[in-house]
Amino acid sequence: MLCAAMQRAKRLRRIGSLGMAALLILPTLAAQQLGEAKSLRFDLTPQVGYRTAISFPIDPHVSGTNPRVVLDASPSYGFAFGFRLHEDDVIEFRWARQDSHSHLEGTDLTSIRQHMTLNQFHGDFSHEYVVEDWKAWARPFVMLSVGATHIAGTASTSFTRFSFGAGGGVRFYMSRHWGFKIQAEWLPVFVDPHGTVLCGIGCVVHVGGTASSQGEATVGPLFRF
Repeated sequence: MLCAAMQRAKRLRRIGSLGMAALLILPTLAAQQLGEAKSLRFDLTPQVGYRTAISFPIDPHVSGTNPRVVLDASPSYGFAFGFRLHEDDVIEFRWARQDSHSHLEGTDLTSIRQHMTLNQFHGDFSHEYVVEDWKAWARPFVMLSVGATHIAGTASTSFTRFSFGAGGGVRFYMSRHWGFKIQAEWLPVFVDPHGTVLCGIGCVVHVGGTASSQGEATVGPLFRF
């Protein structure tokens, strides 16, 4: 009987020691897991979308008229690579490309439809929000961006100008490492000083003015690491 009692006491002491060890280890493991959860600092998002038409006024022009060079609406593609300052704040470098065509409107000049490309290089600054009535994995965000836009056709039709943007969207986090992003943005381009555009054989016009507006809506998978 005495031996059995001593064995039970030893077992109880062993269980108690294991329980104390667990109490000491669990907070450490929880802290490590929390640190790992916050260690995903980088985002990569391949994007496809659609850009609206953008027009550039021809300068000089006759008062009361509105001659312009129009870059047609067309699909776009690119990617965004970002760094998270905090869990809710992201700084991204974004490249977007639009393959389109240009033509003249509002003028008697004879023009031909020409292939044009638009490449945009922006720094995006976004902030996410937690909305009470939304699912935890859906995070709306607002965004401001600034950078440069390069528009090119032939060798003589090429200019780079300052541009910026404002917009927003939603990031959907399907798991810890991947998700989905949709966004829409207003993207003005400042065409000052003037740029030169060929409108046909022997036809050269100068585009200028202040801001020419364009819009873009994009979607794409989001990878976090």
